[in-house]
Amino acid sequence: MLLKKIYLKNIRSYKEQEIFLTSGSTLLSGDIGSGKTSVLLAVEFALFGLQPGQKGASLLRNGATEGCVKIELEVSGHEVIIERTLKKGKTINQDYSAIIINGTKREISVTELKSIVLGLLNYPKEFSKKQNLLYKFTVYTPQEEMKQIVLQDPETRINTLRHIFGIDKYKRIIENVTIVASKIREEQRRNEGLVANLEQDKSNLITKEEELETKFFNLASIEKELFLKIEHREKMQEDAELIEEKLQEKRKLEGEVEKTKIMISNKKETLSSNKKTIETLRKQIEELTKLRFDESKLAQIKQDMDSKKELKKSLNDENLKISSQISSLNLKNDENKNIKSQIMHLEICPTCLQDVDPNYKANVVNQLDSAIVQNIKQIKDLELEKKEVIEKLLRLDYELSLNEKELRDLEISKIKLQQVDEKQKDLSEIEKTVSFLEKDIVLLEKHINMLKESVLNLSKFSNLYEEKKKELELALHEEKMAEIKVAELKREIEFFSRQIDELKIKIEKTESIKVHLAYLVELENWLSKNFVSLISFIEKNVMTRLKVDFSQLFAKWFLMLVSDSLNVELDNDFTPIIMQQDYELDYAYLSGGERTAVALAYRLALNQVINSFLSKINTKDLVILDEPTDGFSEQQLDKMREVLEQLNVSQLVLVSHEQKIEGFVEHIIRFKKEQGETKVLVVG
Repeated sequence: MLLKKIYLKNIRSYKEQEIFLTSGSTLLSGDIGSGKTSVLLAVEFALFGLQPGQKGASLLRNGATEGCVKIELEVSGHEVIIERTLKKGKTINQDYSAIIINGTKREISVTELKSIVLGLLNYPKEFSKKQNLLYKFTVYTPQEEMKQIVLQDPETRINTLRHIFGIDKYKRIIENVTIVASKIREEQRRNEGLVANLEQDKSNLITKEEELETKFFNLASIEKELFLKIEHREKMQEDAELIEEKLQEKRKLEGEVEKTKIMISNKKETLSSNKKTIETLRKQIEELTKLRFDESKLAQIKQDMDSKKELKKSLNDENLKISSQISSLNLKNDENKNIKSQIMHLEICPTCLQDVDPNYKANVVNQLDSAIVQNIKQIKDLELEKKEVIEKLLRLDYELSLNEKELRDLEISKIKLQQVDEKQKDLSEIEKTVSFLEKDIVLLEKHINMLKESVLNLSKFSNLYEEKKKELELALHEEKMAEIKVAELKREIEFFSRQIDELKIKIEKTESIKVHLAYLVELENWLSKNFVSLISFIEKNVMTRLKVDFSQLFAKWFLMLVSDSLNVELDNDFTPIIMQQDYELDYAYLSGGERTAVALAYRLALNQVINSFLSKINTKDLVILDEPTDGFSEQQLDKMREVLEQLNVSQLVLVSHEQKIEGFVEHIIRFKKEQGETKVLVVG
C-alpha cells in the first residue's frame, strides 16, 4: 500500500489542508503539539472508522459541526480514494462514507466500507468487528501506545499476540473439541438409556397386535346393533315432525291474534287522537271567524308611510347639503387665515422681488378678516337650520315606528283570517279518517274471533306432541349409547394401532440409535485421545517458531540501537528479558532512551514477524513511526540512520521533532501551529 494524498477538514488542529506523500522515507517535522500525529490518526480513521472506545470528539475540531478525511492510496495496482465524515449532533458520530476504486465511486455504510478496506489490504475477515491490531502492530502505533505491549502482563500480551497471528484459533479449536467431546459423551449416555428397553419393546409389540385383532371382531357386532337403533329413532322423528308442523301452525295463528290486537289498539288510539283534533280545530275556526280586518286601513297606513319616507329622504338630502356648505365655509376660513399669516410675514414680493407696501398689506388683511367674519355668520345660520332639520328627522323616525307596529298587527290579523279555510279543509279530512278507522276496527274484531277459533281446534296436538317427544328422546338416548360403544371401541382400536405404529417406529429408531451409539464411542475416543494432542502439537510448534524468529529479530534491532553491554531475548510469554553481563535488568530501571529502544525494537521485530507470517497482507511495504526516538541520546540518534536503512520498505513515514532525524530521510514536511491552526510546508 502506498499513501499518496491526505485531505483534512476540521480535524483536530486542521481547518482545511492537503498533504502529499511519495514513496521512500518522509519526515513529519514540527514542535510537539503542532499536529503531526493528527495526520496519522486521520489516516487510521479513514481506513477503519472510529475504533472501539474511540470518540468522535477526539478527531473533530473544537467548535466545528462537521469534519472530513479523504485519503488517496495505491493498493495492489488499484487507485483508491477513501472518504469519511464526522457530524456533530447530540454526540459526534460518523456520518458519510464513500470509496472510489479505479474511478468507480460507491457511497456505502460505515461497516461496509471497513469490510471493503480489509479486503483491499488482504487482512483476515475476523478483524472486521474488532480493533485493528494487525494495522497497529505492522503499520502505525500511536506514540503513547508503543510501550504498552512491553508493559502488559504476560497473559494479556500472549493473548494479544495469539490474536494478531491467528494462533488463538488453535486454542479455540481445543476448547470447541472439548465441548464437542463432552456433548458426545452426554449423547452417548442418553443413547445408552434409549437402547436399554429394545427387547422389551419387541415383546410388547407382539402382545398388542393380538389384542387389536380381538377388538376388530367385537366392533362388527356393535355396529349392527347401532344400525337397528338408528332406524327406530328415524321413525319416531318423522311422527314428531308431523305434530310439530301442526303446533307451528297454531303458534303462527296465535302470533296473528297478537298482531291483530295491536292493530286494533293502535287504530283506537289514532281514532281518539283524531276526535280530539276535530274538537280543537272547531274551536280555532270559531275564534278566527270573530276577527275583523279592514283592507282600506292597511292601504292608508302604507301610503302614509311612503309619504313620510319621501319626506325623510328629502330632509336627509337637505341635511347633507347644509353639512357640505358648513364644511366649505370652514375650509375657506382656513385658507383665508393661512393667506393672512403669509401676507403679514411677507417683506419682499416673490414675483417682482421689491419691498411690499405696508398699506397694501393692511388693506389685504382687512379684506380677509371681513371675509372670515362673514363666513362665520353664515356658518352659525346654517347650523341653526341643520338643527331644525335633525329634529324633523327624529319626529319622522318615531312616527314611522308607530306606523310599522300598526302595519304588523293588521298583517297578522289578515294571515289568521286566511288560515280559516285551511283549518276547515283539515277538519273535513280528519272527519273522513275517523269514519274509515271505525269501520277498520269492526272488521279486525271479526277477524280476531275467527283466528281464536282456529287456535282452539289445534290445541289438541299439544298433549300428543309431548308423548311423541318422550318416545323420541328415549330412541335418541338408546342410539347415542350404541354410538358411544362404537366410538369407544374405535378409539381403542385407533389407540392400539397408534401404539403399534409408534412401537414399530421406536424399535426402528432404537436399532438406528444402537448403530449410531457405536459410532459416537469411536468418535469421542478419537477426538479426546488423538485430535487434541495433534492440535496442541501444531500450536506448540508454531509458537516456538514464532518465538525464535521474534526473539532473534528483537535482539538484532535492539543491538543496533544500544551499546553491546546490553542483550535482549524473549521468554516463553514473549516478555522482553534484558541482560547485562549475565544479570537480568528490570525494564523500569532502564534509562528513557533504553526503554524506548526496547519498545521500538519489539515493535520492528513484531512488524517483520507478522509480515513474514502473514505474507499476503498489502501493508507490509508501509511503516509509520510516531516519535520513535523519545529519550534517545545523541549516540542512539546516530544509530537510527542504520535502523531506517535496514527497514527496507517502499514507504516510511516518521513523526519526530528531533532536527537530527532530518538528515536520515528523503523528504521533509514541516508542521507549524499558529493561533490554534496547523499549517503545512513541504521542504523537499
